[in-house]
Amino acid sequence: MDARLDYFANATVGKSFKHIMAAGRSIKESPLPPATQELVALRISQINGCAVCVDMHTKDAAAAGESAVRLNLVAVWREATVYTEAERAALALAEAGTRVADAAGGVADDVWARAAEHFDGDQIAALVLLVSFMNMVNRLNVITQQPAGSYEAGQFH
Repeated sequence: MDARLDYFANATVGKSFKHIMAAGRSIKESPLPPATQELVALRISQINGCAVCVDMHTKDAAAAGESAVRLNLVAVWREATVYTEAERAALALAEAGTRVADAAGGVADDVWARAAEHFDGDQIAALVLLVSFMNMVNRLNVITQQPAGSYEAGQFH
């Protein structure tokens, strides 16, 4: 499968892509725990059907020491016992923020309140930015059919 658009060869994309990558680095350097970031990025990518991002975040999380069990169960996190309450709150917020078109009213107050119980102001801000960022890059990749499978852990960091 070939991508419809080569991000690195297209001048128009190149002008914006350096800023998009900088935003991603800024979120990665935030006080939101790295494991939570990878689980959230992976779950959002699963929901959006972004193969290249599922590939990337699975490999990055594994390289950072995340267990195969936790990575394999993130798609069914509600029924899994391997996540902390904070991770569960982050995953719930990530799903609600990703599925805003499906939920009249957006993110429910109880979902927000659970996340706010576990994350301070800077962490929850980073979580909101991460959810928004992942939804944007998932859409870029899905629209242009970026292929998955060849990513190497840490390639874009």
